[in-house]
Amino acid sequence: MTTEVNAHAPSIPDTTDGFHLVIDALKLNGLNTIYGLPGIPITDLTRMAQAAGMRVISFRHEQNAGNAAAIAGYLTQKPGVCLTVSAPGFLNGLSALTNATTNCFPMILISGSSEREIVDLQQGDYEEMDQLAIAKPLCKAAFRVLNAEDIGVGVARAIRAAVSGRPGGVYLDLPAKLFAQTMEMAAAKKSLIKVVDPAPRQLPAHDAITRAIDLLKSAKRPLILLGKGAAYARADEAIRALIENTGIPYLPMSMAKGILPDTHAQSAAAARSFVLPEADVVVLIGARLNWLLSHGKGKTWGRTNVNDHKAWGSQKYVQIDISPTEMDSNVAIDAPVVGDIGSCVSALLMSVGSNWTKPAAEWLDAIDARRHKNLAKMAEALAKDPSPMNFHSALNVVRDIIKANPEAMLVNEGANTLDFTRSIVDMYQPRKRLDVGTWGIMGIGMGFAVAAAVETGHNVIAVEGDSAFGFSGMEVETICRYNLPVCVVVMNNNGVYRGTDVNPTGGADVAPTVFVKGARYEMLMEAFGGVGVKASTPAELRAAMNEAIRSRKPTLINAIIDETAGTESGRITSLNPATSKILAAEQLAAK
Repeated sequence: MTTEVNAHAPSIPDTTDGFHLVIDALKLNGLNTIYGLPGIPITDLTRMAQAAGMRVISFRHEQNAGNAAAIAGYLTQKPGVCLTVSAPGFLNGLSALTNATTNCFPMILISGSSEREIVDLQQGDYEEMDQLAIAKPLCKAAFRVLNAEDIGVGVARAIRAAVSGRPGGVYLDLPAKLFAQTMEMAAAKKSLIKVVDPAPRQLPAHDAITRAIDLLKSAKRPLILLGKGAAYARADEAIRALIENTGIPYLPMSMAKGILPDTHAQSAAAARSFVLPEADVVVLIGARLNWLLSHGKGKTWGRTNVNDHKAWGSQKYVQIDISPTEMDSNVAIDAPVVGDIGSCVSALLMSVGSNWTKPAAEWLDAIDARRHKNLAKMAEALAKDPSPMNFHSALNVVRDIIKANPEAMLVNEGANTLDFTRSIVDMYQPRKRLDVGTWGIMGIGMGFAVAAAVETGHNVIAVEGDSAFGFSGMEVETICRYNLPVCVVVMNNNGVYRGTDVNPTGGADVAPTVFVKGARYEMLMEAFGGVGVKASTPAELRAAMNEAIRSRKPTLINAIIDETAGTESGRITSLNPATSKILAAEQLAAK
């Protein structure tokens, strides 16, 4: 028996659905990696994305996936994508999204959500939550897509919002019903948008450049201050040329370290406390006068009262920023230069020319004297070999490892661990140091480490305080699962800041800042098939780190340091009101 085919029967058009439209929209725009955590209603999306050739890195907690997406955006200048489930998963990712926005990291958080008609009537859907309303005040932009034909527009708008102007986080809400919607293939392809020039150059005004140059020419003690925005801009050669052609000393913020090597002759990093109050004209390149720079006020800038030699307004500022509203946010900016950093620095460089008069020898010699003095003190501290190790002796090893492997990525968080690492470990290449950034939050470590390995392919060294490691430590399983070349070094001093606090009541509970003594962090990595090492001496730490770099195997080194080595809150003790009062009282009593 044969079946006759009706040649006049209408053909069924090829169709696609919301799942594939989301994937196709991302791939069309070169977004080929997703960081996230599967679950209802996006599990199938992760499976289909992987089947379509995308890399899907699945985490154990959405906050860590979000941190990975954020730093991926910083490293690539394309928005990192984090995918989460609805409600609790969305909220977990939201903290990372908000941190990305604060730090100007381009990121898109895509979350599945409950249906609008049920959410709006508050009828009690599974994980019901008005996620768009919650996200809006906490990120740069937020969009919801209700119809499959709008997926292309939604993804395109999210990309533009994330990377244009001052980069930041964007939320994209995808209700579960959207994924099952279908479209004819031809119409679906037409609905997708390939974003053209999402972060266009913004050229500075000519008079702004002239004003800045005139102010610099009048300076007797100029200083260039580099922020992580300068590193993100990838204007490395222009920035280096501006610094070297003008002869102006420079001071890098922590994530700007390596734009020029920290060992560069014009680096004033080792004389920070001297140059900030003494400079008369400061050029801010991709840096904000926020709390990290004492808001441009106070003793950091030599401003103790209006009667001293550094009275209010005595310092002048040139600020390069893509956002005009950043100007005058804390102090008056005398020469605002609005535009993208690459264009602004190039314009300044052209105006400098070849006959620029470099700063007076008196200023440069004073910086050199203070720098050599401080470096000598540092060398003396690094040369000691106490038992147990302290931060200096342990980080001296990290310093040497980075010097020998300048292409390695360094992730750093903690209180004392962050402060000591920033001042001890030199960086030689740009965008190699990743840390807690503007908010100073803990918990970015393992997310940043995973993304750094995925996006760059280089070895990653994550130097973690034992407290900071606890926020994301379970992601060592993720590191092992994807066999990433990550070496985690946990500075173990048995507690937050240090492990010596006691319960003032004498009760059975330990002090809130104290952890289990002798914790075996290295066994956590071993549990998932990685390499775990306990290091009690610099020699043991050095051997373990060198082997981790050589083998590229997931490694965790439990570096045992003196539990008395830390200080309360690291270098931001002044932000702890109770401690500040205690210290003030102690200082008064000492007098």
